[in-house]
Amino acid sequence: VEDCLQKVNNRFALIHMAAKRVRQLRKGAEPMVASKNRDVVISLREIAAGNVVKGEGIAQQSLLDEEDKLLDEPKGETTEKAPDEEKGEQPEA
Repeated sequence: VEDCLQKVNNRFALIHMAAKRVRQLRKGAEPMVASKNRDVVISLREIAAGNVVKGEGIAQQSLLDEEDKLLDEPKGETTEKAPDEEKGEQPEA
C-alpha cells in the first residue's frame, strides 16, 4: 500500500481506484501486470506500477466532493428522517 501512496497521495482515492479496478477485473478486464494473486492485490500492483491513474473511469471531482461530505458529516448523525418526522407527526413526550 505504501508504494501505491507514492502514486496516489490520497488514501480515499486509492481505495476507490483499487475497488473500481477490482470490479473491472472481475467483469473480465485483462490484468496489466503478471500475477497469480487475488484481484485486490493485482489492482494495487497495477496502481503501484502506474498502470492505473486517477481519472481513468473515476471522476476525480466527484471523489473529492464525496470525501468532503464524509469528512464534514458529524459522527453518528444520519441524513435520514425518523418515520414520525416524515409523516409530520410530533413524537410523544
